[in-house]
Amino acid sequence: MEIKRVTEDERTGAFINAEFSGYAMDCNVALNYEEFCFAAEENGTIVGVITGRAYYNEVHIGDLIVGKDYRKDGVGSKLVAAVEEAFKGKQYEKIALTTFGFQAPEFYKKLGYELEFVREDKDPKLNKYFYIKKI
Repeated sequence: MEIKRVTEDERTGAFINAEFSGYAMDCNVALNYEEFCFAAEENGTIVGVITGRAYYNEVHIGDLIVGKDYRKDGVGSKLVAAVEEAFKGKQYEKIALTTFGFQAPEFYKKLGYELEFVREDKDPKLNKYFYIKKI
C-alpha cells in the first residue's frame, strides 16, 4: 500500500461518497447529506459567502466569509439566516459551527448560537469556539 497526497477529484469524491453513505446505511443511520453554498451579491459582485454540509441530523457551517468593505453591514447575519431558513423544518435538529477567537465568537452569540466548548490555545486569538443552535 502506498500513501500519497492527492488533489480531490471525481475519483476521490466517488470513493468518499460511496464509503460515507455505505457506512451510514450499515449502521442504520439516515445520511441526509446535502452540501450548500449561499452568496451575497451587490451589483453582480460577490461580497460574502457561506458554505457547509448537512448530514445525519446536523447542519455544519464550514466557512462564512464577508468582504472587508461589507463587514458590519449585516451581510454575515443574512447569510447565516439563509442557512437557518433553508434547513428549518427538514430532518435536521441543529446547526453547528466553529470559529476562532480572532474571528467571530461574539457574532454567533448575538445570533442565538450557544457556546458548547472552548478549546484553549496558548495564543487566545487561536482559541477555538464550538457553537450550536437548535432549529
